[in-house]
Amino acid sequence: MTAATTPTPIPTPTLDAYQADFERVQAAAPAALQTLRQNAMGHFTRLGFPTTRMEEWRFTSVEPIARRPFALGGPADVTSDQIAPFLFPGLSDSRLVFVNGRYAPALSAIQALPPRVEVRNLAELLTGGLDGVESYLGRLAAFEDQPFSALNTAFLQDGALIRIGDDVVLDHPIHTLFVSTAPGSAVVTHPRMLVVVGRNSSVGLVESYAGVRDAPYFTNAVTELDVGENSVVDHCKILRESLEAYHVASLQIRLARSAVVTSHSITLGGALVRNDVGAVLAGDGAECTLNGLYVAGGRQLVDNHTTIDHVSPHCDSHELYKGILDGEAKAVFNGKIIVRLDAQKTDAKQSNKTLLLSERAQVNTKPQLEIFADDVKCTHGATVGQLDEDAMFYLRARGLSREQARRMLIHAFATDVLQRITREPIKPRLDTALLERLPAADQGSRSA
Repeated sequence: MTAATTPTPIPTPTLDAYQADFERVQAAAPAALQTLRQNAMGHFTRLGFPTTRMEEWRFTSVEPIARRPFALGGPADVTSDQIAPFLFPGLSDSRLVFVNGRYAPALSAIQALPPRVEVRNLAELLTGGLDGVESYLGRLAAFEDQPFSALNTAFLQDGALIRIGDDVVLDHPIHTLFVSTAPGSAVVTHPRMLVVVGRNSSVGLVESYAGVRDAPYFTNAVTELDVGENSVVDHCKILRESLEAYHVASLQIRLARSAVVTSHSITLGGALVRNDVGAVLAGDGAECTLNGLYVAGGRQLVDNHTTIDHVSPHCDSHELYKGILDGEAKAVFNGKIIVRLDAQKTDAKQSNKTLLLSERAQVNTKPQLEIFADDVKCTHGATVGQLDEDAMFYLRARGLSREQARRMLIHAFATDVLQRITREPIKPRLDTALLERLPAADQGSRSA
């Protein structure tokens, strides 16, 4: 975004509050971070919060975030029993836990890591300098025209650092859990993840966000993932925030030659959720798969924006996002595929399917193709529908109640995405969480 087209920020009391908080934490920031953070704060101050007059935010108003004063999250007491519902059996020895954005060593467990694998909190690293991460930190998730990424970088204090060397195969995923709590007032946290994977390696990542109290708070997260040649990464983001929480996140991925990345996004919470996912296929023969599932009811809003940028030739991308909306919930799906001039032999497929369980629920879906090469195969499609009455009749004719038949069909629609998650310790727990979030009654399926 050029200076000529940059909108004037709408003045809000919270902009001054963020500036005051920034000046306070910047004074104690490690020297290696100060320039990066100052630059990011300058861009956030210039951009301000996005408005619905901007095309990328046309259907999502962040006014509830912009107008509300959030205190910068600090240390809080969270017990192992409170985080237990958000953990996965079999991942107990590779876990980083953060509470209100700060590393919680008592709740974490990092044991028996093989050589050439580094898993640690960023704050520990940054006190001694950038130590080789300067080529990645703030580079993949550019913040020059992204206000929330700029705000996250301006308040970068802690987060997860995962570095995988060459020729490493990890049998079990590494789990990062970011827990938010608002014991007395609404808080904001800025979780950060930086993952750098070398050549010829294979790793699984689970990135979780959860709230331990039903209270309003704001999570503003950024994840940067750089994947080297011939490496395979299986990534899963699981969002189980409080139903009063706001969650804005950016996941930015860069794939080198013949790298393979699969990323699953599962959204089962949050009052207002915005997930931005960007993947740059920078090397020949790279392959990227993005899968998403979101369940929303009441007055929830879930917005998924994805961009897959085919820069190099002979690359494949696959994308499937499914949504289940009940009550007065709203959803947005904007999926963009870019095929650059030199990206010949591209094969890109995108699909978005939404199930509306209420006449008052609505989705705005916008698939986009920008193709500058001529030897490509690109397809996209979007469908919006309701439960199949013929299938309902078939199930009820075999003895199921209307509610049982309804839940079975909804669950079948959703598990099409969950079945694509190959990590067995994750899938059963997610299926249980999904069943807990599915509408329990036929409420909202008729107009008021």
